[in-house]
Amino acid sequence: MFSAFDSILGLFSKDIGIDLGTANTLLSVRGKGIVLCEPSVVAIQKGTNHVLAVGEDAKSMLGRTPDNILAIRPLKDGVIADFEITKSMLRYFIRKVHGMGFLVPRPKVLVAVPSGINEVEKRAVEDSVTYAGAREVHLVKSPMAAAIGIGLPIHEPTGNMIVDVGSGTTEVAVIAIAGIVESVSSRVGSGMIDDAIIQYMKRTYNLMIGERMSEDIKIKIGSAYPFEEEKTMEVKGRDIVAGLPKILTVNSEEIREAIAEPISSIVEAVRGTLERCPAELSADLVQKGIFLAGGGALLKGLDQLIKEETGLPVYVADDPLSAVALGTEKILEQINLLKKFDIYKRRRE
Repeated sequence: MFSAFDSILGLFSKDIGIDLGTANTLLSVRGKGIVLCEPSVVAIQKGTNHVLAVGEDAKSMLGRTPDNILAIRPLKDGVIADFEITKSMLRYFIRKVHGMGFLVPRPKVLVAVPSGINEVEKRAVEDSVTYAGAREVHLVKSPMAAAIGIGLPIHEPTGNMIVDVGSGTTEVAVIAIAGIVESVSSRVGSGMIDDAIIQYMKRTYNLMIGERMSEDIKIKIGSAYPFEEEKTMEVKGRDIVAGLPKILTVNSEEIREAIAEPISSIVEAVRGTLERCPAELSADLVQKGIFLAGGGALLKGLDQLIKEETGLPVYVADDPLSAVALGTEKILEQINLLKKFDIYKRRRE
């Protein structure tokens, strides 16, 4: 039950939606849309854990820090791996968009989380956000937020299928009458694709490359489905044998081979959900198709591969990176949705 006091606080505070991702964290503010999108990276001083930089500034340090500085990602596979660092990161982001002070009411915060996380992982998220400054915390399942964010008619008695490919997890769900009927949460995502490229370059060419180069390869010539005309690019790294800088050329066909395993896992998650889907909803999906969201949806040819493997129409959201964050904002704008979709709530003591 929302009290009159809650209503008064709501007039002065900024209700915040958070897409807490392994690679990027997005914050939306009720009525204002997405106001922050920064890498989920924190640079700390070794030994003291003193925070030196957060977000874009910290990401620029990845692989380039001296011995006394460590740039890390505090989330792994869509869940919190380092509680203290995540707490510091969230405090920084929330204060950046909301502001904090004696006369500034603490915000109500809605966080999108993977549908497959356990109670301990839920509690870690809730505690991190509470310590970061929230007066009230709600959690919502990421595929539900993504479906709402891209405008799927989730309240209707027809099937809607969403595939949210994040950096740490792939969330697949069939939604009808405002509920998740079938779902799969697979801890494979675009981050695993980056790792597969790093391992391929090491195994095939004895070339050590970093995260930024791997991501660049994925964006420029990575694909889940063959190009009409294959592409090439120069790759820079360190020769493991000689220990010296090295440049070589790779093509899109070999990169597609390198990332085949994580791509196959994503497709299997989609197929597994479809196989358990009730017949009536399956019939709806023949007409309505599958919608892709999340940063991984931008991988070239992923929609074509899923279409070929399932026989269903596949559509990529207009702004896949922002789908979950936009969904959290829409839920915050409608109190009835907040009551319906939150799976856990706790007030700040």
